[in-house]
Amino acid sequence: MQFRKLNIGLLLFVVLNINNIHAKPESMPIDNETAVATFAGGCFWCMEPPFDKLEGVLSTVSGYSGGKTKNPDYKQVSTGRTGHAEVLQVKFDPEVISFTTLLEVFWLNVDPTRVDGQFCDSGNQYRPEIFYHNDEQKKAAEESKSNLISKKPFPESIKVEITKAQHFYAAEDYHQDYYLKNPIRYKYYRHSCGRDKKLKTLWGEKFKK
Repeated sequence: MQFRKLNIGLLLFVVLNINNIHAKPESMPIDNETAVATFAGGCFWCMEPPFDKLEGVLSTVSGYSGGKTKNPDYKQVSTGRTGHAEVLQVKFDPEVISFTTLLEVFWLNVDPTRVDGQFCDSGNQYRPEIFYHNDEQKKAAEESKSNLISKKPFPESIKVEITKAQHFYAAEDYHQDYYLKNPIRYKYYRHSCGRDKKLKTLWGEKFKK
């Protein structure tokens, strides 16, 4: 009987750990050689490509942040009632690419004059926002925003908020690398949403698809 009880206990331990192995990751680990940046720029599908192609960016994860609901799923966030925004968390090597460069890429991929959505998507879950992870990132983000405001590139004011990073929740697996998994649907959505057309109007030659 003791042997059978031991086996049952061992089985329960294995089952529990298997569940943990397959649990959805909530954020990316940070070590001494990497850093993390978090940006909200409307649909997170469309924010992945411009960062993925940058040298020094190690990985990107689409997810949710900035709200009050714990462990939200896409259905909850899409109601706009959780307070979360669709965000992209970028893991990068600061020895290869700077946070300032990431900020430049962020600006060129959002409509900074809107606070209630982006392009064809409306609602606070699609708001543009910069989430800083430390004082250095906060200072860089504020300077970047101030420089943009001083240039007055648009008739409308710059409405992007700069906020301290909160808990990050990775989105469901089917959202990750959506533009690679579903290229036709992704291209149709991006085109029908008018994202590239608007970005070209806002940023001119600076915007590169």
